[in-house]
Amino acid sequence: MIVNVGNFGEVLMSRPAGREAFLMAKAYVFRELNQDDIILDFNDVKVLAPSWADEFIMGIKSNYPNAIQYIHTENPSVTASLKTVLEG
Repeated sequence: MIVNVGNFGEVLMSRPAGREAFLMAKAYVFRELNQDDIILDFNDVKVLAPSWADEFIMGIKSNYPNAIQYIHTENPSVTASLKTVLEG
């Protein structure tokens, strides 16, 4: 399943906004999640804060056993935030 993270906005900042995005995704996007990997596509994201990414990604990891892949992460903001969240 590919999730276009840009659907949540171009500028993704703050822990409360990340939590809200995860809860919305949980209710509408992941509702019929099967055993496929989850692919987070950051193509349309201009700014990603580590706090937003932490809430969203850790929410997915704590609720779903599916593997998570990340695509279109060339944006320096996305790269740095993912590095902080995934290695921290």
